[in-house]
Amino acid sequence: METDREEGARTERMGGDSLKGVRATMSERSGSVQRAPSTEDEIRAATVGELTPLADPIQIVDYDPQWPRLFQGEADRIRGALCGRALLIEHAGSTSIPGLAAKPRIDIVLVVAGSADEPAYVPALEAAGYVLRIREPDWYQHRVFKGPDTDTNLHVFSLGCPEIDRMLLLRDHLRRNESDRRLYERTKRELARKDWKYTQNYADAKTAVVEEIIARAGS
Repeated sequence: METDREEGARTERMGGDSLKGVRATMSERSGSVQRAPSTEDEIRAATVGELTPLADPIQIVDYDPQWPRLFQGEADRIRGALCGRALLIEHAGSTSIPGLAAKPRIDIVLVVAGSADEPAYVPALEAAGYVLRIREPDWYQHRVFKGPDTDTNLHVFSLGCPEIDRMLLLRDHLRRNESDRRLYERTKRELARKDWKYTQNYADAKTAVVEEIIARAGS
């Protein structure tokens, strides 16, 4: 799912865990936590470093067939940095969906044993050039890093987190459902024309249509 607290390309299977086994573990967990639109104080509290308002409008561009290649380069770099500590690496968000317009930013889901255990993975990612920008201890211990060169949102979750399933469910559904893909693109383009103080405000505004599509995908 395209978020900034926040796509196909092949799945990375790490640490001896098969994709089937990892997803089974995720699915056995109880349902996900729905999040309300963020206040500025909440955005500020979750931000590591300076919180900078948007200087330009949200940019939505047509699908670029280079996006899977950019994801693969980042996946290789992450795998090399973390070795067996990376349990799963997936391309997520709109850039993982062929034919879908998107912000030109690669969203990546990284699964580790415990995302709250920062010493286990943060120094290695930082040594590879990634910068920790978001820390959300009250929402699945979610972390987000920016990439060293490619515009990237690297989302880190713990093994078993239900939000992983939701992000991949949305991605897989939009890859095969043209009607919902068009709905999502139309919604994004309409929202991108509005003025937003922070990118998270734009992401929050998409919540209703995202939940609508996820509900259909899971039915």
